[in-house]
Amino acid sequence: MADSIEKVNQKVWQVVAAIPRGKVATYGQVARMAGMPQQSRLVGTVLSRLPAASKLPWHRVINSQGRISNPDPGRQQARLEREGVTLIGGRVRLKDYQWRP
Repeated sequence: MADSIEKVNQKVWQVVAAIPRGKVATYGQVARMAGMPQQSRLVGTVLSRLPAASKLPWHRVINSQGRISNPDPGRQQARLEREGVTLIGGRVRLKDYQWRP
């Protein structure tokens, strides 16, 4: 079981690590790209368990409406804005900023 959890973590981390600076991906998009369609909540769980000092760009993952779903939205918004991602009314315009590999 621990082995399968680690494999899931690795898949999610690989996709999130590939999101370019100034772009975002949705939880569902990350799940699909990691080979786990319909597992967007699992992606959120994996990211919520990252160590505080993680270098993974977790802040580039948002919900399907373009909103921040993080318990610390100010921190995530500040990181996105430093990368040039604009939020209007608390939303990222996916048409402009969604990563399309």
